[in-house]
Amino acid sequence: MYMDRLKLMFSHPSVQVLLGLWLLGWGLLIATGSAHLLWLALLGVIAQMLNEYSIHRYLFHWPAPKSQFWFDMLYRVHYGHHDFPNKTGLFFVPVWFALPVAFLNTGLAYLVLRLIGLSDPLIGATTFTLIGGLTTFLFYEWFHMTAHTNVKKWAVERYVTRLHGMHHFRNYMRWFHVNPGGEVIDRMMGTAIPNDEIKQQGRIEFLSTLGLRPDDPRLISARTRLGPQYGITEPEILRAQKV
Repeated sequence: MYMDRLKLMFSHPSVQVLLGLWLLGWGLLIATGSAHLLWLALLGVIAQMLNEYSIHRYLFHWPAPKSQFWFDMLYRVHYGHHDFPNKTGLFFVPVWFALPVAFLNTGLAYLVLRLIGLSDPLIGATTFTLIGGLTTFLFYEWFHMTAHTNVKKWAVERYVTRLHGMHHFRNYMRWFHVNPGGEVIDRMMGTAIPNDEIKQQGRIEFLSTLGLRPDDPRLISARTRLGPQYGITEPEILRAQKV
């Protein structure tokens, strides 16, 4: 069971690349004898939890661009996953998005640590981002994949699956977290689903297309061009555009 999920997860290029960076972070920490900086990894975990929420809410759910090029970018990075939530190729963040974000976060961490006078800001930054941040992100990829996979799950995996299912199948403007514990951020930011709303069993209109009509020309174009890359068949594409 777990071996199948591990095989699926680590077959994806972005997970492979980020795992390599994670190992690099540990290698630099050990090679430089900087174990005293490991506390920065804990801060990196917290930062990535906030990063996970912010990117998902404010970037992945960015209002649909009029430009087909930018629409296709968002379709690949997230819209398509809502459109076809069980297509494994769309479970994971693509390399062209994940890698620049990792480098950007490392650069920002370096600038902050240098500004405050840390003795070795580069190793501190890689520990913060490549160890702390990427550990959290790899867990994100695991829990997200598991939430969309029909397998036997541990209690924490079932809990994540239930809350993430509400984001997909009840209200895409709620529950932006995926990692366990991230629901604290949703509650603080007012994007949890209130108990009275849960009891109503209501669903937001055009749920799987993030509010767009399923026959929106931008959606049809993105499905037609990108769908075959992710095993989306022509009949599935035709069904998806029916209102």
